[in-house]
Amino acid sequence: MPKVAYTEEEREQIRKDLIAIGLELMAKQGFQHTTVEQIYKKVGISRTFFYTFFSTKEDLILETLYFQQPKIIEYANKLMNDPNLSWRDSIKKFLYSCVHGEKYGIAVLTVEEQQLIFNRLSEESYKVFRKKQAALFGNVLECFGLKATKEIIDLFINLCLGIIVIKKAIPKSLPLFVPEAVDDTVDFQINAMVDFFEELKDLN
Repeated sequence: MPKVAYTEEEREQIRKDLIAIGLELMAKQGFQHTTVEQIYKKVGISRTFFYTFFSTKEDLILETLYFQQPKIIEYANKLMNDPNLSWRDSIKKFLYSCVHGEKYGIAVLTVEEQQLIFNRLSEESYKVFRKKQAALFGNVLECFGLKATKEIIDLFINLCLGIIVIKKAIPKSLPLFVPEAVDDTVDFQINAMVDFFEELKDLN
């Protein structure tokens, strides 16, 4: 018989478990291929009880994205402090890890997933997301010794997400792109991006 009463501490732990397991599954399978059922069953609760924590799957997805932000910053710091990596190698490895998020436990959104989620967000939730997104990318820039002005943060967001989107979208969502050249395209974009930020770093 399922438990019918939980303490506040137990509820908080269950909420944390839902977010952590949600992130684990979504990083491996993608957001679209991860179901609410997979998550609540792995945590060991019912569907009805799941919805007392998150009113929609999109709400949980946002929480998983927020949950992984400190881990991403920690990873950037770890790369920068690796004595075997140059500054350039550190930032390149960071970007490659984000592009190949499923290999590194980093959940990233495809074009379709972005559209699906943000079409269902309230204006307030969207503002919160933008604020947290800017904070994350600003912190990553600072990890790499770069000045995190609003203009540079905005550019960094678009450049990073642009590379990720192209990698994940070819050929399914971008059928006119050449799939055989996707890895070379990503390499070129990352190297060009690092060149730009290296020049910017030297000017600081």
